Amino acid sequence: MNNTHMLTDEEMIRAYFSSQPTHCFETLYKRYVNKVYRRCLSLTQDTTKAEDFTHDIFLRAFSKLDAFQERARFSTWLYSIAYNYCLDQLKLARRINTIIIADDSAFDIPEADESLVHEEAIQLMERAIDYLSPKDIRLLRLKYEEGLSVNEIADLYSSKVNTVKMRLKRSRDRIAYLYKTLQYHQTKRL
Repeated sequence: MNNTHMLTDEEMIRAYFSSQPTHCFETLYKRYVNKVYRRCLSLTQDTTKAEDFTHDIFLRAFSKLDAFQERARFSTWLYSIAYNYCLDQLKLARRINTIIIADDSAFDIPEADESLVHEEAIQLMERAIDYLSPKDIRLLRLKYEEGLSVNEIADLYSSKVNTVKMRLKRSRDRIAYLYKTLQYHQTKRL
């Protein structure tokens, strides 16, 4: 056990997950807790949420560790879980806030200004993205939010690079079409 610091993450999982799961978890936790926390903090801009999310992410990752298939590095897999978890929590919080605001009959809509127009554009884009399949959303997140290269994504999905490029292009084209359609319908209602 003294040489565990010399093992790669993948070697650690293979060697200790089934026989000494607590040791495996503690080692991986120590290696990545600060990085996961910083990622959560950068997304939430809230230290309390970042701490809570970090804790939840490690519990989620450890509960799914038996499903880790080494298609990508453990760190990539963990950061993907962290990123998606944070976005899901933030999106859920926005939906809850939207419902609360919609239920408040005393809510006055201010005059349209540049920030409101920008916010409306973001909301339209989010609505457009919601029409994509979860697989396509994840692919776009990996590429544009997590900054993975097309080669890394292809490795992660055990896919060909050209397949990933084509799926990315189709997803971008679909979002652009949906955005324009939603924008048209929204202006038509006004």
